[in-house]
Amino acid sequence: MSRTQKLLFFITAWLICLMPFLFWWNTWFGRKLSDQQLTEYLHDTKKPRHIQQALVQIGERITRHDATAQQWYPDLVRLAADPVEEVRNTDAWVMGHDTTVAGFHETLLKMLADPSQMVRGNAALSLVRFGDATGRPQILALLQPAQVTSPQSGRIIDSDRPGTAIHQDGMIAKLQYGHDQIAEIRSPIPGRIRSVAGTGANIAAGTEIAVIDPANDQVWEALRALYLIGQPEDLPAIRPYERDLPDISNDVRQQALETEQAIRKRSGS
Repeated sequence: MSRTQKLLFFITAWLICLMPFLFWWNTWFGRKLSDQQLTEYLHDTKKPRHIQQALVQIGERITRHDATAQQWYPDLVRLAADPVEEVRNTDAWVMGHDTTVAGFHETLLKMLADPSQMVRGNAALSLVRFGDATGRPQILALLQPAQVTSPQSGRIIDSDRPGTAIHQDGMIAKLQYGHDQIAEIRSPIPGRIRSVAGTGANIAAGTEIAVIDPANDQVWEALRALYLIGQPEDLPAIRPYERDLPDISNDVRQQALETEQAIRKRSGS
């Protein structure tokens, strides 16, 4: 191998190692952004993850009581109407970090009508920090499994297995309909697949394709909120998480027990 070939080989190998690092560096939320970068990222509509990264770091500044975060408060209100669900979801969470801002409170109340269950839930959880229990129905919904229905009549040509952990917007199944058109059926919440129609099943429009049990983190946050605002009529939704089941973590089980105790004490029962 000539010297030139060795040099080219070295450069190629270096680039192969460099590219994953650059991708990680550009997508890692922990990379600290300057004030100028935060402003730029908040308006980068072509890269929603940039907006999310900026929101997370603004939330961290608020938690540290860093007054510089206030310059982006109008952006937080604006992003409540962003077309990207993940952006609105993160935004609802961040606005709960500063309960002194009336504009955040008003915006979160409006977000209880968001088309996304996860956004509605995060808005409701943030409202609890304001001492506002208006979002209690949305919090209770976080404890319920999500039923995924078919947008079209068709045939399942591929599906995941029951028991599989899945991210929000993760693909559950593929539905073939019309003239060989394919619809990807995705999960509206993070969690675990309880049931799903098998490959080859014929499905009518509007009928159930899958049921997704909510993720432990989501359940835990909902139970923590109900510890503060839950009512006796909420107990049937809480009690299933008190059971000793493999899919329910010890933290969730303990929180469910403590939440029921707090509700009973508050109601005098």
